[in-house]
Amino acid sequence: MSELTVGSIVTAFYKTGKYIGEITEIRAQSYLVRVFAVLKHPIQGDLHHPKETSVGIFHERKALSYREQMNAPKSMVKLYQEEQIPSYQDSLANALYKLEQELSKENTDYSSMSLTNLDILKKEYYRFLGIKKDDTLLDRQ
Repeated sequence: MSELTVGSIVTAFYKTGKYIGEITEIRAQSYLVRVFAVLKHPIQGDLHHPKETSVGIFHERKALSYREQMNAPKSMVKLYQEEQIPSYQDSLANALYKLEQELSKENTDYSSMSLTNLDILKKEYYRFLGIKKDDTLLDRQ
């Protein structure tokens, strides 16, 4: 396995999301990774009680932003194997779509609350990314 260095393009898990990014700094227990694309959108709700709805706060979890940096534990970072990195907008749209499809197959309180959160996030993504619904994959339904 090749050594990861500053400038390496990697995949990294952060909380419940998975991203493609570039290592910008090597730390004792983690890599500082700058986000370029989203592979898996974070799940909604309480991280300590996954898929439970009877928690104090059912958290709305956004994907990390383009070029945002994260401290990813070294064990959660792997070299990115593909030749091209998808655009942030397309990758976010795909990750969000996949999560919505998974949740829509379930008939639970958790899936319902998560889909409600994702609808709110979708509107924010449209606004902050300066894109229209017609220009993205965010509305494939």
